[in-house]
Amino acid sequence: MSIAAKRTATGAADAPSVVFLFLRRMRAPLIVLIASYAIAVLGLTLVPGVDADGNPWRMSFFHAFYFISYTATTIGFGEIPYPFTDAQRLWVTASIYITVVAWFYAIGKIFALFQDPAFQRVLATATFARRVRDIAEPFYIVCGYGETGGLLVQALDHDGVRTVVLDIDAERVSEIELADLQSSVPALVADASLPHSLVLAGVRRGHCAGVVAVTNSDAANLAIAIATKVLNARVPVVARSESREIAANMASFGTDYVIDPFERFGSYLGVAVSSPSLYLLREWLTAVPGTPLAEPIDPPKGDWVLAGFGRFGRAVAENLAKSGDRVVVIETNPEAAGLPQAVRGSGAEAHTLEAAGVRGAVGIVAGTPSDVNNLSVVMTARELNPNLFVVMRKNRIANGILFDRLKPNLVMQPSRIIARTAFGILTAPLVHRFFALAKDRDDAWANELLARVAAVTTDVVPDTWTLRIDSHSAAAAFEWAAAEALRIEHLHADPADRANRLAVIPLLLARSTEELLVPTDATAVKPGDRILFCGPREASRRQLYSANNPNVMQYLVTGEVPSSAVGRWLARRGAAPAARSG
Repeated sequence: MSIAAKRTATGAADAPSVVFLFLRRMRAPLIVLIASYAIAVLGLTLVPGVDADGNPWRMSFFHAFYFISYTATTIGFGEIPYPFTDAQRLWVTASIYITVVAWFYAIGKIFALFQDPAFQRVLATATFARRVRDIAEPFYIVCGYGETGGLLVQALDHDGVRTVVLDIDAERVSEIELADLQSSVPALVADASLPHSLVLAGVRRGHCAGVVAVTNSDAANLAIAIATKVLNARVPVVARSESREIAANMASFGTDYVIDPFERFGSYLGVAVSSPSLYLLREWLTAVPGTPLAEPIDPPKGDWVLAGFGRFGRAVAENLAKSGDRVVVIETNPEAAGLPQAVRGSGAEAHTLEAAGVRGAVGIVAGTPSDVNNLSVVMTARELNPNLFVVMRKNRIANGILFDRLKPNLVMQPSRIIARTAFGILTAPLVHRFFALAKDRDDAWANELLARVAAVTTDVVPDTWTLRIDSHSAAAAFEWAAAEALRIEHLHADPADRANRLAVIPLLLARSTEELLVPTDATAVKPGDRILFCGPREASRRQLYSANNPNVMQYLVTGEVPSSAVGRWLARRGAAPAARSG
């Protein structure tokens, strides 16, 4: 294998060589500069001079090069080692003009090169590749830095997780420099669907923890998912898809998570109608940390009016129908949508809404792709029926101030739904498994758990994290689990006083053979278990500290204070901040 092939195989040659490109583009200026110096130096050695005694003397190549070096750069130290003759001065005068012109030519080419968009791209690519190689901790590659990607990067950064960004739009990439982020985020203007771009972003590196494809093109997201699985099959992929066909295609070759915001919101609305407490619990546990707690909602049951029957409207109608509600659809082209019984119109006209029965409806869904239309639909509908439960689709974050003024009961924003879902998948994947199991529980069960969660948080949503009982993530807890002495109560006991509890709630215990929803204090913990908790971030740090400290863990399990002075002090104090568990 050639050296070039070896470099390519290891990924070292994935970024273009800035030095090589610089030398290639500066070939002519360098030749001119070297030639001018060579001519000037050679002539100065050939032109005769005289020494201090008046004897004939010729300058050596060393002295000639030294003199031309400072003369050509207009420094001007003087004539050395002896005063020059008129012939030498004549040659030096000509040499000055030759070399200075050569320098101006070379410097001009250098300025032009650094302003060349192609060279700037190569320089940015090389810098990006170097910054990615310097990351020595797990990171995620976020493909697409629109509204969704921006929200996700900010959420991950708030959680202390590193990210790398690829986006085809230079303006969006430049926004990263202005974002209020805690850590540096390497970003590159590139087509993320190209395998070379993913390689530059570090998809084949051991620290790459996953790839998130959230561009505004389903085709590009599909290409990213395929390329990632081919380049590095172990890396999990989270992809956005608004098409059922492409979502099925993604799932067919092993895409780990496919997020359809319209299907997801439709299911959320169905849950909100059938089980408001479970819906609110989902809102609290899947929101980005630091978000204010969502208020309870109670969608009424009865007749609904739906304006717009695209992907979003179809998903909403299907889920409302499952809850036993009657849905009347308003669509500009009902035949194309396959709805011969729909009311024709945009929904912004009063007569269209009246024909759909808005005066007797309990709720209205404004779900068109236009924010202006959705605002108009709601304003007109409220004039006809002020008591409507209002659900609105918000397509752009920038229009948030207008939606806030109307105060809808429920807002669906695709970018925020995708970002929240992806964030939960990346940081606490057991959350989604928890809700998959919880959907079969009744509203009373959800209401009781909701009250417990409210008791351990303040006015912002709680954090969720997964504690892995293994020798790496929770070494001390792993030893007690192997001895069959560890229970759930030991993992949420306060390390300062085991009689008190940390403000955490165990939501799910997952092991290879079973899954337990909301395990009790007496539930035995075994090696390899993964336990989903929620609570304040400080509580998660204290828990992780306890799970990795043998002295503290001994105190929590047995009640015995370690014999050493340091151990006793740790058992009493018990809460040095530690890194948060993933």
